[in-house]
Amino acid sequence: MLKRAQFLASFASLSSPESRTYHDKKRAEKKRHNAALICLTRRHVDVLHAMLKHRTLYRPGHEQTA
Repeated sequence: MLKRAQFLASFASLSSPESRTYHDKKRAEKKRHNAALICLTRRHVDVLHAMLKHRTLYRPGHEQTA
């Protein structure tokens, strides 16, 4: 159920320029739409994990290094 919710959230996030750019990048790598959405979902989960690990708030456009 959580997996489905994350997938739907990723689909809805395609209106965001950052998410759309990442999705289009994966499509350019010859991934199908669903595979690109799964990659985007994984990216969102990775961001959420980093936020919890480092106890930080979400900052759009901010890239964490190292």
